[in-house]
Amino acid sequence: MPLAANVEFLRRLPKLNGFNGLGYFGRNLRPAQGSPLVETTGFGSNPGGLRMFSFVPDHCPPAPALVVVLHGCGQTAAGYDLGAGWSTLAKHYGFALLMPQQQPTNNANGCFNWFNPEDTARDSGEACSIRQMIARMAADIGIDKRRIFVTGLSAGGAMTSVMLATYPEIFAGGAIIAGLPFGVATNMREALSGMFQSPSRPSGELGDLVRNASDHTGPWPKLSVWHGSADRTVNPANADEIVKQWLDVHQLPSAPMSESTVDGYPRQVWWNAEGETTVESYTITDMAHGTPLGVGDNDERYGAQGAFLIEAGISSSYHIANFFGLTNWIRQSKEAAKAAAQETAKQAAKAAPAASPAPERAPDLTKVLWPLTTLKRASEPPPQPRRRGIDVGGVITRALTAAGLIK
Repeated sequence: MPLAANVEFLRRLPKLNGFNGLGYFGRNLRPAQGSPLVETTGFGSNPGGLRMFSFVPDHCPPAPALVVVLHGCGQTAAGYDLGAGWSTLAKHYGFALLMPQQQPTNNANGCFNWFNPEDTARDSGEACSIRQMIARMAADIGIDKRRIFVTGLSAGGAMTSVMLATYPEIFAGGAIIAGLPFGVATNMREALSGMFQSPSRPSGELGDLVRNASDHTGPWPKLSVWHGSADRTVNPANADEIVKQWLDVHQLPSAPMSESTVDGYPRQVWWNAEGETTVESYTITDMAHGTPLGVGDNDERYGAQGAFLIEAGISSSYHIANFFGLTNWIRQSKEAAKAAAQETAKQAAKAAPAASPAPERAPDLTKVLWPLTTLKRASEPPPQPRRRGIDVGGVITRALTAAGLIK
């Protein structure tokens, strides 16, 4: 029998509807030793028979954002979290995490069934199970329903396409890594053809697949697309098809509005009438099939190398979180703390007794700032003369001239 027929046979083995012998209302089941993820059962009818894992940091802000992360084939929720670093990002930036997990009884290779009509229709199968998990998270922790996002790798990336198309009103944005467009396969043969060949389709046809998946009329989720140019598992042309599909949905032109490099890799950007980035696409040159890892703009490293988790010098997880607008929370918190400190200082100054005036004399700052300073040692060298101030404008002019940007 050909490979496609074998896989199709395995796919059609009966599902167990999520029953795991532990009861539908069990909680706090650890997926793996050392993982911060917690399992929840009893999140709904679960027609897709998936498992639900989540992570909520101890110091989350009220009504946090939620990121749904979908693993690739042969991976688990905990394994992909460790590799891509999502729970570390969630702790650092204060958002909640939902990580659905496939079961081998549903798919022998542990892939989300992104090509099965019964699993990719609204309110049906695995798509419905993930929607029910989101509802459970909203009931349990009160997430911000305006900031729900979804991302995934490979089959998880293709399932991300499914979630964005079937429940566009739920998601503010998504990110697809080495995935496929929505609706391009309805059986295993078409799935393999899309993975290896990725036949080109008209943009209107691709856009209609999304528009016909629900009765939603907009606004539509924004999208970030990532793909390695040396991917031999999922043809890189799929990234172009995904972009084409969502540009048509957003009614944006095919030509990128901006092109640049980020950490050495090309990035294309499209924005809407309000100037907000709506679609972006990263091509990770010479990278094979997987999630690119690296250091974020904050010099933090997220994730660890493993199967389909590739060190590439760019942290896709960090940049995706930034695209979702999640990395602003810490900056806002620091600004709030600074403002609070300034206000406290003002109040303290008002409450302090007025000092007697000392005309014609400068204040003794060593006494005023004594708690924040240390006394100079006798052996300390005499103070050096102050250096001349830096001519900032001159430095910028010389740098631009050296780069050939001005003459």
